Amino acid sequence: MERTSHVHRRGRGAGINPAPRFERFHLEEDPEALDDEERRAVPTTFLTDTSRSILSNNDSPDVPFTYSLNPYRGCEHGCVWCYARPTHEYLGFSAGVDFETKILVKEDAATLLANRFEDPKWEPQVIAMSGVTDPYQPVERKRRITRECLEVFVRYRNPVGIVTKNHLVTRDIDLLSDLARDDLARVYLSVTSLNDELTGKMEPRTSRAARRLDAIRRLTDAGIPTGVMVAPVVPGLTDEEMPAILKAAREAGARWASYIVMRLPGAVDGIFREWLEREYPNRVNRVMNRVRQLRGGRPNDPRFGTRMSGTGQWAELFNQLFRKTASRLGYDSEHPPAPTHHFRRSQGELF
Repeated sequence: MERTSHVHRRGRGAGINPAPRFERFHLEEDPEALDDEERRAVPTTFLTDTSRSILSNNDSPDVPFTYSLNPYRGCEHGCVWCYARPTHEYLGFSAGVDFETKILVKEDAATLLANRFEDPKWEPQVIAMSGVTDPYQPVERKRRITRECLEVFVRYRNPVGIVTKNHLVTRDIDLLSDLARDDLARVYLSVTSLNDELTGKMEPRTSRAARRLDAIRRLTDAGIPTGVMVAPVVPGLTDEEMPAILKAAREAGARWASYIVMRLPGAVDGIFREWLEREYPNRVNRVMNRVRQLRGGRPNDPRFGTRMSGTGQWAELFNQLFRKTASRLGYDSEHPPAPTHHFRRSQGELF
């Protein structure tokens, strides 16, 4: 019989570590056998990812890019709602605490990216850095793999788009400014809430709202086209903050805005519910009922065209609120495509 631990660890979003879908056996620690320190904290383990390709191909009509680059698998940010958590199950890990504490590092990412750009079959186009996990999660401060990849983008003049929740993106303003001179860089800061207490519980190792807004301001001042993503909108918990987030980001200099409504695929449903029962027990019914109303009675609806926004009355209300607020605040409605004619190969001079 499977058991699931309910020991909440300090600095982690998930409070459980459910068995991976594809594993026949799963080791589960006994909470009663842990000492006080073990109950409070769990260290992060970094593993080498030996993948020999670096770009992931995407054919979803819901996202505006074909290729994405994720320097890391798993994410220390620990966002409890994260739709990417189930990807860790393909590696034999849990979508719960494992996703935040067992991080695979793609140490050869920059070399693999340069090799791809050298391939005569490569057609220059925007590559999204993120898509699954945050390229500026805490480990990047030391490993600098995202920065190494940006250096490759600069060398080959291939356009790049970045989505992050971390102020650390400002470290790379020098490289992003270089790309922005040819309109080859776009950065989006993802903001879920302006409430620091809520953010600390729901997205424990991310930058707080003021730091994300400061990142928008600093990137904009450096001439880097920057936008905001109200993501995710958590129905019944953060949805009412959408106008305030859009206003604050616009005042910080954001040019574009978008939003995504929370969805709970696979194990994320149980992970998020456990968190909600632990942190906001009086909101459980309200939030979960609205999630299901948005997803056809289920925690997740994976169909193209609706998975980012949901369906029904609440989806329409969110859409109207976003559009009217963004229009009133003067956000740009058009997102012009990044040019590709600046692309150049190194003519055999690989690093």
